[in-house]
Amino acid sequence: MEEALREIPRRFREAMKNVAVIVEDEPPPHILEEMEIEPPDSLFGLYQGTPLPERGWGYGNALPDRISIYQGPIEEECEDDDEIRDCVAETVIHEFGHYFGMDEEQIEEIEEKYWRGESLDDV
Repeated sequence: MEEALREIPRRFREAMKNVAVIVEDEPPPHILEEMEIEPPDSLFGLYQGTPLPERGWGYGNALPDRISIYQGPIEEECEDDDEIRDCVAETVIHEFGHYFGMDEEQIEEIEEKYWRGESLDDV
């Protein structure tokens, strides 16, 4: 997990406030149902909270936003520790993209850069 968090560009890491990253065994059934995820699809992570661009002047005294990483589905999908590390890194990057208010297209561009081994510092 620590390695995955280090993959996030420094300027974003420094902007992350009031957000918790939690590792859970499995996604709760109600979340899968809510998101209409059925086998063979799986959920590796989930952002829950108020994205930064949506926070108004009255935002404050709130519980931390939450990024859940689901260990079971990741381990089932990956063949070895290297794949697990890469999957966790991509999942963390993806969920923090939601935290920063990025849409799926923007997040996919960042993920593509990650997989090509390009620097994410200029994102």
